[in-house]
Amino acid sequence: MRPIRVIIMGAAGRDFHNFNTYFRDREQYEVVAFTATQIPNIEGRRYPPQLAGRRYPNGVPIVAEGELDRLIAEEAIEQVVFSYSDVPHTYVMHKASLVLSHGADFRMMGGRATMLKSSKPVVAVCAVRTGCGKSQTTRHVCDVLQAMGKRVVAVRHPMPYGDLVKQAVQRFASYADLDRHDCTIEEREEYEPHIDRGLVVYAGVDYEAILRQAEGEADVIVWDGGNNDLPFYRPDLWITVTDPHRAGHEMAYYPGESNFRAADVIVINKIDTADYASVRTIYANISDANPDAIVVEAASPLFVAHPERIRGKRVLVIEDGPTLTHGEMAFGAAYVAAQRFGAAEIVDPRPYSAGTIAATYAKYPTTGAVLPAMGYGEKQIRDLEETINRTPCDLVIVGTPIDLTRLLKSEHPMERVRYELQVIGRPTVEEVLRQRF
Repeated sequence: MRPIRVIIMGAAGRDFHNFNTYFRDREQYEVVAFTATQIPNIEGRRYPPQLAGRRYPNGVPIVAEGELDRLIAEEAIEQVVFSYSDVPHTYVMHKASLVLSHGADFRMMGGRATMLKSSKPVVAVCAVRTGCGKSQTTRHVCDVLQAMGKRVVAVRHPMPYGDLVKQAVQRFASYADLDRHDCTIEEREEYEPHIDRGLVVYAGVDYEAILRQAEGEADVIVWDGGNNDLPFYRPDLWITVTDPHRAGHEMAYYPGESNFRAADVIVINKIDTADYASVRTIYANISDANPDAIVVEAASPLFVAHPERIRGKRVLVIEDGPTLTHGEMAFGAAYVAAQRFGAAEIVDPRPYSAGTIAATYAKYPTTGAVLPAMGYGEKQIRDLEETINRTPCDLVIVGTPIDLTRLLKSEHPMERVRYELQVIGRPTVEEVLRQRF
């Protein structure tokens, strides 16, 4: 029989994983193309033959998602697989309706088909949205496990924006490894805090190969999720982080709601800065969707080395890029620090934005008077640098978890804002981990 012709819709992460784990070696399917969105400059390439396997000697083309209509018609596509994350349910159904209108099937894939089984225990840390506090929760989990005497290896959700063959399996144990792999700002934000704790971090494209290598140096694997995607590895403990500043999103975004429903532990983060009604909304949704989950309340307090430098100053606020863009947050930790420590003015960087940063503001108009730390390549890092230096300010407050001065030169002094998870009351994450492991 002729194989079913398939397009996988993605953003250089979940799409490749679904291909590798399910479609690559199945004779009954032929993947004609990947489509790409969310991340700049990932279309116009090919998923390389070295990774695509024997059935795809020329690799698989990666095209812009805007080509989807044409491809379905011209390539006689029978099935379209939705494989990216952190989008509203209505968005997913609009894409489904488009596909169905052309006569093709629309498909989403679950854990039974795509989660890999590890020989070691796996703790998965996921979220209902980008920007909930997943990274600091992962760091807290790793700290507790290390204090228990466990050898911990973190495996990060993919961010393969460069040479996919070279990025198939990446191991990071030092800052030199970050430089050697030409990591983007987004990658460094996730890897550096683990490296600072003495942890080894894996990431890449081929998560079967990554898992088998990581198992060789770990007692426990910690899945460090990205966006609000499902884990790639089958969890022995599934932790999902929620954000009361966006109460209700846990039931309205894909696939965050699945993380919310499947979690063994639900962390309600930022509880110290949220209003009580929003926290109650999340509790009500837990009661309806996942009443057996263990609920942990937590905060993400700020740490600023020199808060006195902020008072009375005109400041430029820099926040995590994905949190502001497709995460739809209007501000983050740096903005809160600017207000809390008495900045005279938060300077709007939009009139001074350069190149790809200006394009980011145009694509995500809800981003306010803060600067997203976008850095998906050297050109964008240079545009970020130019935007910072063009903006008339006395001080730059940086809310990303990395030292930007390692990547760019700022003409203004910089003050970093750090944040870590602080569990409030009981039960605690540590109690759950000690019971399970």
